[in-house]
Amino acid sequence: MDNDSEIRTYPDIGELAFGKTGRLLVSVSMYTELYLVVTGFLILEGDNLSNLFPDMKLQVAGLTIGGNQFFVIMVALIILPTVWLDNLSLLSYISASGVFACAIIIFSVSWTATMDGVGFHQKGTLVNWNGIPTAVSLYAFCFCAQPVFPTLYNSMRSKHQFSSVLLVCFILTTIGYASMAIIGYLMFGSEVQSQVTLNLPLNKLSSRVAIYTALVSPISKYALMITPITNALKDMIPRKHKNSVTHIIIGTVMVISTVIAALTFPFFGHLMSLVGALLGVTASILLPCLCYLKISGIYRKFGTETVAIVAIIIAAVAMAISGTYTSVMQIVHSL
Repeated sequence: MDNDSEIRTYPDIGELAFGKTGRLLVSVSMYTELYLVVTGFLILEGDNLSNLFPDMKLQVAGLTIGGNQFFVIMVALIILPTVWLDNLSLLSYISASGVFACAIIIFSVSWTATMDGVGFHQKGTLVNWNGIPTAVSLYAFCFCAQPVFPTLYNSMRSKHQFSSVLLVCFILTTIGYASMAIIGYLMFGSEVQSQVTLNLPLNKLSSRVAIYTALVSPISKYALMITPITNALKDMIPRKHKNSVTHIIIGTVMVISTVIAALTFPFFGHLMSLVGALLGVTASILLPCLCYLKISGIYRKFGTETVAIVAIIIAAVAMAISGTYTSVMQIVHSL
């Protein structure tokens, strides 16, 4: 990017390294990851709302829709108008509040444990070796943000501070993840669910604060995360057919398709594990390493750097294969 001002996005880097095929690989991995993440948003909303209101049902043409399915559809209807917006600047500010939402959730869960009587008394198996592929996949999902790095870099006025910004972000993120992991384990042991909010006692105010906070963030982020996909689809349409109606149709179709996916595979933890193993590892470890080797040309030399990168690639392939297989098997067994 420093040497070529025309390189501004991750797909641009893929094209520089491997031509149109590279751009296609990067784009597919990015867009598929975004699609499955917003599908996970709907599953998260449905799980938590059905936990809060377990008896909610709706009769439509003699068909009973209840529980998770009802709330997934309801949340999708709430989200639908946001994907019709051309200007997402307002949602971007709301989405930025996600940082504070994470802090509120950690504080509320901690309050539930320390002040509302749940305590830190549970025990379980500290290391479950059979769960290592899933754990590594979830780590990949949580930490693999590399596809957005080019956009962040280009948006900064002081680009020399980029490394410092990344360091601070990863430190804060690690502290947040580790805090929730430790608190959840000490509170609920091996019984902790894929969303810790599903374990919280509903009769406590702190629990409800955590749950409602967890519910607000995905609704505000959905449109922002689906926008790159809708923009890519709009770019495939002839210019003369591009208008507000086309924008609304594409957005509506995307929401409907994610609802179908969420209702078909309503397994939040397994789905996020699959995203991390298959797409997170590919987009954030494999492709950056391969692009760097090709662009820099160091693959022609057998040095320490080349050996280190090849070792990372081999480890990433092992993570992707084992994590994807485990996640797919978990989804299949849960159907």
